[in-house]
Amino acid sequence: MFCCAFMWKSGGEDLQGFYPVRPECQSDVPRTRFKSRAGKTLSARRWHAAFTEDGHLDMEKVLRRIQRGGIHPSIKGAVWEFLSGCYDPDSTFDERTKLRDLRREQYGSWKEECKNMVPVVGSGKYITMAVVSENGQPIEDSSVENQGWIVKTAVTDDRTLQWMLSLHQIGLDVARTDRYLSFYENDINQSKLWDVLAIYTWLNLDIGYVQGMNDICSPMIILFEDEADAFWCFERVMRRLRENFRATATSMGVQTQLGVLSQVIKTVDPRLHQHLEDLDGGEYLFAIRMLMVLFRREFSFLDALYLWELMWAMEYNPNMFATYEELENRNNNNAADDPKLLKRYGKFERKYVNSGNNERHSNTIAVFVVASVLQTKNKRLLKEAKGLDDVVQILGDIAGNLDAKKACKEALKIHEKFLKKVSFYHFFSNFLKV
Repeated sequence: MFCCAFMWKSGGEDLQGFYPVRPECQSDVPRTRFKSRAGKTLSARRWHAAFTEDGHLDMEKVLRRIQRGGIHPSIKGAVWEFLSGCYDPDSTFDERTKLRDLRREQYGSWKEECKNMVPVVGSGKYITMAVVSENGQPIEDSSVENQGWIVKTAVTDDRTLQWMLSLHQIGLDVARTDRYLSFYENDINQSKLWDVLAIYTWLNLDIGYVQGMNDICSPMIILFEDEADAFWCFERVMRRLRENFRATATSMGVQTQLGVLSQVIKTVDPRLHQHLEDLDGGEYLFAIRMLMVLFRREFSFLDALYLWELMWAMEYNPNMFATYEELENRNNNNAADDPKLLKRYGKFERKYVNSGNNERHSNTIAVFVVASVLQTKNKRLLKEAKGLDDVVQILGDIAGNLDAKKACKEALKIHEKFLKKVSFYHFFSNFLKV
């Protein structure tokens, strides 16, 4: 992870030095708004103080601090492992060390399996040209572009072929990922990103590799020194997002969330929704990128990470680790009836726990953050948008001009308004049936 001497400015600590931008790219990236603020941001000192002597973590205290001011870059990776569900806050230091060792061993085994099929894996290089054709035949002139390696015999196994066909696309996307960051001037770091994405794809061929996964994975490569740890954090984050990337010949997984977004705007801002409908934008396809890569294009690198951790803290569910590990749920009792247990949930998640609504896969806070962005541009969209190109241009102007914390606060307000209106509609409908 990048570190630098601390620089203090009025209003907070300047953290851009943790993720330095290449000098020639300074003018091309959105400006960073996030600053570490004493008493609000989760600092290294506060983080370490949140553990008991044997390693149990006071997640309630941690969530409260994150939701107030984000996480200091020096501890981001460690905190993300809990926010993403890699580790259980109720575990001990020893339990987590054993689990980490097992996971690193497992990742090493998967990596070796992939390397036996494609020796470029783990070599410090990566592939940018197709190595096999659609029918599994080797592409002999791919050697120069692929570090001197070629497939020597026809690939007949369908799973292996599907995976090999994706490797060069992963490489092409890796070459473009966060190139403005000094971190990726080092080819080794790019190869780590390619390795993690290639191995993840091999293990998840039901979805495969889809452009945008590189934008989700890149921060993990930067935050974690150990490639295996980066993989596992990425894998857990993808548990939340993977359905967005699932695609068929006729649909994309993210359309489910777009449908929810449409319903939210129709409920809380019917005039804007009707205007977008009139422009043939009622399917909200212009919001695909925001939801697929979680606003990576709309924020600077540091601000995007800040937004992610705010959303994850607000969505935090203490049962996440047990669910992912398929263990017996430690918190089976009804959290809605236990105020102390309820405090271990994020602000956004509590609303669903209180309502007893557990079927809400698509109603993530990201949908409501997009709704908050649309609300901030309400007047311009209604006045200036004469077609979908205008909508895209107006929303494109938000890059570098959004405040992550304000966007999340507005998202919570819209969520509250939406739930109240939906509850009223249901009550009124039931009343009429009586």
